[in-house]
Amino acid sequence: MDKNLNKNRNILIAVDGSENSKRAVLYVGDIINSTKGFHVTIVNIISIPPDDYFVSEDEKASWIGNKSFESNKILQEHLSLLLRSGINKDDVDIKLVVKECISVAECILETQKKLNCGTIVIGRRGISKKEEFIYGSTSNKLLHSAKDCSVWIIE
Repeated sequence: MDKNLNKNRNILIAVDGSENSKRAVLYVGDIINSTKGFHVTIVNIISIPPDDYFVSEDEKASWIGNKSFESNKILQEHLSLLLRSGINKDDVDIKLVVKECISVAECILETQKKLNCGTIVIGRRGISKKEEFIYGSTSNKLLHSAKDCSVWIIE
C-alpha cells in the first residue's frame, strides 16, 4: 500500500463470505472502477475463541488452520470480483487477521487505524431484529464506534 495516499482514498472492505459481503465488494468496484488514486484492502477476520473453547493446543491449531484455509478462499473470491470491476491489481491488497477479538467490529476498527483507511465498507448480514437486540450487530457497532472515518453499510 502506498503510505503517501490520502487517508480518504484508502478503503477497507471487511468481508465474511456472505452475499451481502459480495455486494459490498461489487459496490466499491462500481464506485471506484478504474479511477486512479484509490487503494483498497479486503480484510477477513477470524476471531479466535478463548483458550477454554479448545481441548488442546493441537485442536486450536487445527481450528485456526481450517478457518484460515476457508478465509483465504473467501479473500481470493472477493479479490477476483474487485479486479473484474476494473480496479488495478496493484491498488488492492488482501489481509487475513487472526486474533482474539472483543468483537469483530473492534478488530475491524483496529485494522482500519493500522492501515490508515478513511473508509470502512461492510455488508450487513441481515440478522433479525431479535438477534440484533440480543447479540448486537457488527455494522451497528461500527456506526457507533468509528471515529475519523466513513462507514458504508451495504445491504
